[in-house]
Amino acid sequence: MTSPDHLTVRSPEDILGFIPHSLGYWPAQSLVAMTLQGTRLGATLRLDLPGREVLAAPAKFLQAVRRYLAADKEADGTLLAFFTSNGSASSPSPYDGLLAGLDSMLEDAGMPVREAWYVGDDFWREAWCLDVSCCPLPGRPVQQIRDSTLNTEMVYRGSSIGPQPEEQAPALPVSSLYLAAVREAETAWSAQLDLRRASRQQFDSVLRLWLDLLDRPLKEAWLPEADRDGFLRASLLVPAYRDAVLMMAAAGTQAARAGAGQLGLFRDECLLAPVAPQAFPGTGACADGLQGAAAETGPPKEGPPGAGIPGYGDVLMGVAPAVPDWERLNALDLAFGQLAAAGGRAAAASFTGRGWIAWCRGRGSYSAAYLRQALDAEPGYRLAELLLELVRRGTLCGWAARKDAAWQKFGPDAA
Repeated sequence: MTSPDHLTVRSPEDILGFIPHSLGYWPAQSLVAMTLQGTRLGATLRLDLPGREVLAAPAKFLQAVRRYLAADKEADGTLLAFFTSNGSASSPSPYDGLLAGLDSMLEDAGMPVREAWYVGDDFWREAWCLDVSCCPLPGRPVQQIRDSTLNTEMVYRGSSIGPQPEEQAPALPVSSLYLAAVREAETAWSAQLDLRRASRQQFDSVLRLWLDLLDRPLKEAWLPEADRDGFLRASLLVPAYRDAVLMMAAAGTQAARAGAGQLGLFRDECLLAPVAPQAFPGTGACADGLQGAAAETGPPKEGPPGAGIPGYGDVLMGVAPAVPDWERLNALDLAFGQLAAAGGRAAAASFTGRGWIAWCRGRGSYSAAYLRQALDAEPGYRLAELLLELVRRGTLCGWAARKDAAWQKFGPDAA
């Protein structure tokens, strides 16, 4: 399979080697389904392998797989890989019946299974090959996948395979002095922001400072700064600010401001002057938060002309805008990762934001892991609970379900 990006799949080992790069980690006890569009790889789906009860009556599981894969409207075929904890990918497999059900169901759906594999801890084999002369038992060494040409090329391009989502470090390591300073700053800023929750000027100031941060050059390193980080964390403690930051990153400042106005958050009698850090290092943000590079000029990416400004609910579910601002969402994800380090309720907000961004990207495993970290930091954190329920139900973000809007880890047409 050859793409415009010149990533070429020459063997099953290449396909199986691409899967961990696509997911970001080596899957365990997982069914991975990849759609095909002619000779090109399309969407990647990972689901936990079902237990005995589901294997005995797999109809709902099969329909869930079909529903997910049907989101790729251009798919005309499917590849399946069963990643098991069986070191030898033994034959017969306990998942042979599930494979037969998937094969029949996907054939009827117009996405027939072209190839299927079982991948164990130590060996892998083609699921339908029974000729021991070409498919010897216990299988071929998994090291062949790790040594595949495509895996080597992906590493050369800078892609890496990390730990399982649930094994991700909860926060980046920082010094205890920084943590103490940022918590002190957060407490001070929180007291001031609480007095100004009804101020439209303060709302605009918070948004513009966040936007200035998100629009920094991509290669500019994040340098810990206690007063700035304390202010950002304090802003996440105000639900209206937290939600507006998510909306702004995805859909632009107009959507964030319009949504906040519709919720009736502001009061004309709140006349306190807005507060903000003196400056963000490396940015043009000023003390009043109303100047600098963050002032958006021109319309945000709201969608096609006449589409209007999307509401909070449509943005939260990935219905609008037509295509989100992935660059800003990527920058926001990195910022949340840094701000979670000091723990507490602001860390719950940060992990929740990362969970939502991961869900928007179509990465349910990462989303669930981040949302669980949010609930560890603040049990009962409502937005995390709601989003985790969406993930558990298998609800797809609207953007992830559309090829023209979906997040591209490797860029379009990677393989």
